[in-house]
Amino acid sequence: MDNALIRIENLTKNFDEVCAVKNLSLTIPAGEVFAFLGPNGAGKTTTIKAMTGLLRPTQGRAIIGGYDIQEQPFEAKRLIGYIPDHPYVYEKLSGVEFFRFIGDLFGVPRDIQEKRMEQYFQIFSLMDARDKLIENYSHGMRQKLVMSISLMHDPKALVIDEPMVGLDPQSMKIVKRLFRETAEKGAAVFLSTHLLSVAEEVADRIGLIHKGQLIFLGTLEEMRRFARREGNLEDLFLELTTG
Repeated sequence: MDNALIRIENLTKNFDEVCAVKNLSLTIPAGEVFAFLGPNGAGKTTTIKAMTGLLRPTQGRAIIGGYDIQEQPFEAKRLIGYIPDHPYVYEKLSGVEFFRFIGDLFGVPRDIQEKRMEQYFQIFSLMDARDKLIENYSHGMRQKLVMSISLMHDPKALVIDEPMVGLDPQSMKIVKRLFRETAEKGAAVFLSTHLLSVAEEVADRIGLIHKGQLIFLGTLEEMRRFARREGNLEDLFLELTTG
């Protein structure tokens, strides 16, 4: 895909004698929501950490918007919005202070920061908590704050690891809509989740990793043909990863 914003080439990551990810190659184009699925321990988070520069692969590489994350980390990371499953925040800052701190790191002008802050804080019902210290935020509020910050700079690659942890149903609905809107604006959205209903609803394509290796790549309909059975994504997931 010539319009690829995320490209993973022959990625392998070993931890001592354990191969967590083996020879993984993926290409995610602009405008696509891609669901990266697998059982616990399959290699999903290891892949994401290698993609975002938090882990150095044993071999292979991850390229974001044309930049190798290891060779050109500054240029690549400026294009990424990363939402981890357990977000790290500075608890002694308020929501507003943390938003501005990250905005300054990304070089987002203050007027754009203020516009985006109001937009996302309204969407996520964080306005009443904006001046409170983050140490007083619930996990769900922290997750929504990190999502707001990750979208602030219009990332070309939005990378999400278990985004729905701690979110109420209304917030989950908002998040799913934002993922689609982000892709429609021309970003590549890389989503790892255990909530298969969410993946089924929002994903254009699905990658299924099992024991460190990619065992399926394609649409849900292609997965049905691959598994030679009908059913929803949960049925197919269990069929392909059990045994």
